[in-house]
Amino acid sequence: MRTKILGRTGLETTVVGLGTIFIGSPPPSGNIGRLELDEEVGVQTVEAAIEAGCNWIDTAPLYGGTASEKIIGQALKNRPDLAEKCTVVTKAGNLQGGQDHSMDGVLRSVEASLERLGVDRFDLVYIHDAIKSPFDYVMGKDGAFAALRKLQDEGVVRFIGCATNDPKINVLYVESGEFDAAVVPNAWSLLNQVAAERILPAAEKYNTGISCGTPLERGLLATGPVEGAQYVRRNFTPECLSHVGKIQDLCRDYDIPLLAASLQWPTRHPMVANVIPGARIGDEARANAEVGSVEISEAFWDDLAPLVRHWDEALPFDR
Repeated sequence: MRTKILGRTGLETTVVGLGTIFIGSPPPSGNIGRLELDEEVGVQTVEAAIEAGCNWIDTAPLYGGTASEKIIGQALKNRPDLAEKCTVVTKAGNLQGGQDHSMDGVLRSVEASLERLGVDRFDLVYIHDAIKSPFDYVMGKDGAFAALRKLQDEGVVRFIGCATNDPKINVLYVESGEFDAAVVPNAWSLLNQVAAERILPAAEKYNTGISCGTPLERGLLATGPVEGAQYVRRNFTPECLSHVGKIQDLCRDYDIPLLAASLQWPTRHPMVANVIPGARIGDEARANAEVGSVEISEAFWDDLAPLVRHWDEALPFDR
C-alpha cells in the first residue's frame, strides 16, 4: 500500500489505517446499529488489517468502554510479528464515564492505555473530544495539553495531537499550531468539504499531519445508496443519495471500486496522510486495506472533480 508522512511527526503511515470504534461488533443484516462486542472477532479484525497491509491503528479508551485497546493489545501480544509492522495511536480525556481533560485525568488515562495495550510508550497521543472543556483550560497549566507535554518530556509520548468530532472545536486546536497531528472526523470526504475552510489551511501552515475520520460517511461511500439503509448520525436526502449514485456510475465506467475512490480521495490533499475507516469484522478491515493499493488514473480524478461537493446532509446530527 502507498504510504505518506504524517506532517511534522515524520511518522510513515499507510494511506488506509484501521479505525477501531466499532471493532468486534458485527452488524446485523441491513442495519448499521451497534451490537454486543465479540473480543475474538475484534482480535481477528486487527490481524486481518495488518496482514492486508495496514500499518496504522487508531484507538481510544472511549471505544467499547476500553475494550478496543484491550483487543488491540491482545492481538499484538498473540502476534508479535504483526506488532512490529504497525503503529498504534490512542487518545486521552474522554471515557465512557465522561470527559476529564485535567492534567491528572489525562496522566491516569495514558497510564491505563499503556497497560491495556501492553506497551511502554506511544508515538502519538491525541487530546480526545475536548468539546465541553474550555479551550483555555485544556491548553492551560493544569490541563490535558500540559499533561501530554510532561509525558513528552519523560519520553512516554513522542508527539501530541488533537481529535474532536466537532469540526468547529477541532479547528481551534489545529489553528493553535501546538499540535503535531490531528484526527479530523466529519469534515473531509467526497460529500463533506468543511475542512477546506480552515482546518486544512491551518494544517498546511503548521505542517500538522491529518488522519481523516468518517471518510465513508457511515457506509454510504462504501456501498453506494442501499434502499432502506440506516446511517449513524446521518440523514441523507434523496438528492444526496442520487448524487452518490452518479459517483458510483463513474467508478463503474473506470472499473474502480467506489470504496477505493472514497478512501483514496481524501489523501490526495498534501496534509492528509491517511484515512481511518472503522471496521467491525476482518472482512471489512481487509477490504478497506486492499483498496489502498488500487491504481487510480489521473483521468478518473479529473472526471470525478466536478462531482466532489459539500452536502450539509453529510454533517452529523444528534439523535
